[in-house]
Amino acid sequence: MTHTLYSFRRCPYAMRARLAVASAAQPVELREIVLRDKPDAFLDASPSATVPCLTTPEQVIDESLEIMIWALRQNDPEHWLAMPDAGWDWIARADGPFKQALDRTKYASSYPDEDATTQRQKAAEFLSDLDQQIDTWIFDQASIADYAILPFVRQFAFIDKAWFDQQLWPNLQAWLERFLTSSRFEAVMLKYPQWQDGDAATTFP
Repeated sequence: MTHTLYSFRRCPYAMRARLAVASAAQPVELREIVLRDKPDAFLDASPSATVPCLTTPEQVIDESLEIMIWALRQNDPEHWLAMPDAGWDWIARADGPFKQALDRTKYASSYPDEDATTQRQKAAEFLSDLDQQIDTWIFDQASIADYAILPFVRQFAFIDKAWFDQQLWPNLQAWLERFLTSSRFEAVMLKYPQWQDGDAATTFP
């Protein structure tokens, strides 16, 4: 196996990398990392020591969105890259202001100078805008924008699922629910044992 993907099952960045690798049917050796016990091979491979990290004979890709793009450029049978340019703006908003507000809501104790309620409202403003954009998908068909953003909306929703479900975001909530109950989500969320040097290769997808 010439491509290795270091991953952590619950990390939304790693999740979206796996989603694209699976859509592209691009086989990789999956190595499940435990973040509190990072193996030397992973630390040697990843410049940032964060998941996901993809190594190929030609390069190391240490950013989840770049891994998605790499996989889909190998093979894009569902045409995820065939989206309007506005999709990249949605991803940038999700990765920037929304993720910042999400972290300050979910991990409020780590940001004592920030008000968690204010941060939740900032995140909610993005989700309200996204709700108005979504019909079945963000655009006419599923795209990289949907699958780059969904793992983070999932993470935000489960901070306080009862509160999330009470918001007037019917399109967004239905979009997330379809994702959570899909065979695609189930397939990328299979549990793998912690990888150790010397283990037999685990092929994904």
